[in-house]
Amino acid sequence: MISLDAEEIVRTVEKLERRIAERFPGGGLSKVCGELLGIARDARRRAEAIAQPILAIRIGTGLLIALITLGVVVSLTRVRPPSGLFGFSEFIQMLEAGINDVVLIGAAVFFLVTVETRLKRRRALSALHELRSIAHIIDMHQLTKDPELMREPERRTASSPDHGLTAFELGRYLDYCSEMLSLTGKVAALYIQAFEDSVVLQAVNEIEDLTSGLSGKIWQKLVILHETGVSGRR
Repeated sequence: MISLDAEEIVRTVEKLERRIAERFPGGGLSKVCGELLGIARDARRRAEAIAQPILAIRIGTGLLIALITLGVVVSLTRVRPPSGLFGFSEFIQMLEAGINDVVLIGAAVFFLVTVETRLKRRRALSALHELRSIAHIIDMHQLTKDPELMREPERRTASSPDHGLTAFELGRYLDYCSEMLSLTGKVAALYIQAFEDSVVLQAVNEIEDLTSGLSGKIWQKLVILHETGVSGRR
């Protein structure tokens, strides 16, 4: 079965952090990539932990279900039919009471059986929230990097952001942001490899859609930048 290699993802983020630090030493983007690296390392550990069964919960759940089953059996053995005539109304009342008991018992069993899944889901969603946040942070870093100012510098105003980058450096900066967003989506996908849950899957898909959309904005900037005749990747 083909799957994402968490170790390789972490190594890729480590290499990207070094590349950014070498190109823009002391810059904010390098620090953001360092945060992404920490999250990627935690994701490797968290995903492995989420995939493992929680034995304490399973044992406790099994014992509680056994006690509930035992209680139902004991109650049934002590049921005595009413003496005298047993009319239709009495039958309906007993049937309604029995259905209510079955529904309550079924709900209790369902709650116990899904405790482990809900706990793992909460852990996964908490971790995915970090990835969603860092995706927005990456977007904030590239937000003011406008290649149009390279093409028409006379359009700058006193309040225009001054990023102090050459056209080539701006291209590399935007490339790094795009790579970080892509890796953010890959880190998110680690949580659904060994934990199949529809809610977590939807959250991961939302993050991947978010990072893809943000990368699309970056590539539009890169197209404008390359139209100036500056290109190259290192």
